[in-house]
Parts: sequence; C-alpha cells; structure tokens
Amino acid sequence: MKSLFSNPIRLVWLCALLTLAVGFLVERVSNGQGFVAASSNGDTKPAVPVLVELFTSEGCSSCPPADALLALLDEKQPVPGVHAIVLSEHVTYWNQDGWHDPFSSDALTDRQKQYGDRFGLSDVFTPQVVVDGAAQLVGSDGRGLQQALEHAASTAKQELSIEDAQWSGGQVHFSIHGGSGDAKAGVMAALAEDSAQSSVKHGENAGKDLRHVAVVRVMADMGKGANDGRALTLKVPPGIPSSPMRVVVFQFDRHNGHVLAVAEKTITQ
Repeated sequence: MKSLFSNPIRLVWLCALLTLAVGFLVERVSNGQGFVAASSNGDTKPAVPVLVELFTSEGCSSCPPADALLALLDEKQPVPGVHAIVLSEHVTYWNQDGWHDPFSSDALTDRQKQYGDRFGLSDVFTPQVVVDGAAQLVGSDGRGLQQALEHAASTAKQELSIEDAQWSGGQVHFSIHGGSGDAKAGVMAALAEDSAQSSVKHGENAGKDLRHVAVVRVMADMGKGANDGRALTLKVPPGIPSSPMRVVVFQFDRHNGHVLAVAEKTITQ
C-alpha cells in the first residue's frame, strides 16, 4: 500500500495546505472567531450582560491560554446576545512555586474557595472560569465557555447602571441604579486595572511576557440594601497606576451566588 507521504510532490502540496489551514485558524482567533459561530436570526434585542470571572495565576503554565481567551472575549464580544463583563482574579497558591504573582491576593483566593464549596468541588484549580456565579469550567475551554455564556444570557436579569463615577483622593466614588429590587440580595463591587502585563522571571512561565485584562485589585462586599441611587466608595490601593480602571458592580443571590444584575464603567484619574 502506498503512503501519501511516499510521493514528494504530494508531500509538498500537503504541507502547503496545512500552512494555509493553520493561517486560517490563526486569523479566525485574532478576529474574535475562536468561538463557534452562532446565528443571531435577525435578533436585535440588547445584549445581556454576563459576569465572567477567571481565576488565574502567572505562576501556572496552563493559565496564559485562558488569559488570552478572556482578552479575546473582552475585546471582540463574539457571542451573539451576550455582553461579557470580565474580571481577571489572580490567586496566591502558586506564589510558592518560584514566582510571586504581583496581582494575586488572599481575598481572591478565598473567593475562589467559596465558589469551590458552592460547586461541591474537592479542590480549586487554575485556570477556572465562573460564569454569572452559576457555572464553572476550565478557563481555556472556549466551546464550553460559549455554551455557559449563551445559557446565562437566557436567564432574565434586571438592568443595573453605574453613575457619577469619580476617581479622586485615592478613592472611587459612584452610585448604582436599578437592580433586582431584592433587599436581601448582596452587592459586590470591584476595581480592576483595564490592562496589565508582567515579564515573568521564574516559575513555570519563566521568560514569558504575560498580558491581562480587567485585573482585579479590589473586590468588596457592599452588603445589602436598596440599590436605586445608592452611593458607594472603593479605596484604591497604593501603587496602582493612573491608567484606566474598570468599576464592576454586581448584585447576587446570597443563597446560591448567582448573579442577578451586573454593570461596568471605565474611569480615569
């Protein structure tokens, strides 16, 4: 039996076709088409905001593909009917393996552990993505992420907005309007650097330049209470550059953690 590879001319043609195929796939990803194409069927309804939390670490060699997928989702918004509001949440448990992630915090590690308990996981892991507090999966699973986003968008949400946001004196002041109206629901607010990067010197990603979007620097539980016109304040940690910051606020069910409403606003100092 003859092999395709036994003929030099066929081998040249095969290599050329493979090169074209790889180039086509790279172009699709760079254009935000890494997710499976879906028909909008002429639907002109406003996109539903969906919260996407990525638990990641610069010390984890499996995390850069998930970081890149989150950045693609953030920039291209490729899933019809969905407006993804993304957050990069860097955890601390990789810090002892040769590289201290400068964006990591114990508070975010604790937040991931809380999700692990809610989802009944035996342990937490990176990269992990949590969608609207209701679904979790491996952070680099593009197809699974799209399905989770589409499912989240099928669940009704109340409109929430952030108004009068100002960054001054080391604090960000703003007010929130709308939401579910459930006085027992919780409210979380986060400050995230619009983008950040590191040149990793040690650990599993040694020698790599890593880039991130919406890097959480503060996340605070704002308690319960009426939301319409409610004034909130977040303290900006020392050393944060005066680059654009994202304010993300979401209302959630305190029993199961599911997101009821979410909004974001980009501000500069």
